[in-house]
Amino acid sequence: MNVHHHPDGVTRCAWCGTDPLYVAYHDTEWGVPEYDDRALFEKLILDGFQAGLAWITILRKRDGFRAAFDGFEPEIIARYSPEKVEALMQDAGIIRNRSKIVSTVRSAQSYLDIMERGPGFSKLLWDINGPVLDNRRREGDPPIVTSPVAQAMSKELKSRGFNFVGPTIVYAFMQAVGMVNDHAVTCHRHGVAI
Repeated sequence: MNVHHHPDGVTRCAWCGTDPLYVAYHDTEWGVPEYDDRALFEKLILDGFQAGLAWITILRKRDGFRAAFDGFEPEIIARYSPEKVEALMQDAGIIRNRSKIVSTVRSAQSYLDIMERGPGFSKLLWDINGPVLDNRRREGDPPIVTSPVAQAMSKELKSRGFNFVGPTIVYAFMQAVGMVNDHAVTCHRHGVAI
C-alpha cells in the first residue's frame, strides 16, 4: 500500500495517480459504504466488466455503460433480447465482450430473484460481509486481492446465477462499496470512508 502526496497538499492512496477522474473517484466514491440495492448491482456489474482491464478504463466509459444498460435497472436488463445483446456488441461506449454482456442479463435476472424471494440484494451482501472491516493499510503493505469473506460472497453469488464474480473481482467490489476500508491510514480518506 503506497500513498502519493499530491500538489494540492493532500495525501492519497497511490493507485489513483493524478488523473482528475481517478482522483475524484478516490476522494468521493471508493470505500464509501453503499447500501442501495441498484447501486450495488451496478458496481458489481462494472467490476465484472473491469476484469482484465484497468479500472480507469471503466471509469472513462461509465456514462456509456449507464446509457447502454438503461441506467443499470435490473428490471429492464433482465428482459434484454438477443437483438439488444447484438446492439450492445456494436456500442463503442462500453467494453464489447459478449460473455460479459450476456452475463449481465443473467445477473439482472438473478438480482430480481433475490429481490423478489428475499432477502434483498444489499441485505444479502452486507449480511455476508458484516460490519465494515478496516484493514488499517500502511505504506509498504502488499496489496490484498481477496479474503475469506470475498470467497464466501463469490460462492453465494455464483450459486444464485451470477458470473464474473470470482473472489478477486468480489474483493475489488467490496473495497469500492466500502465493505472493507483499504484506504491507507495516511490517506486523507481513511477516517472518513467508514
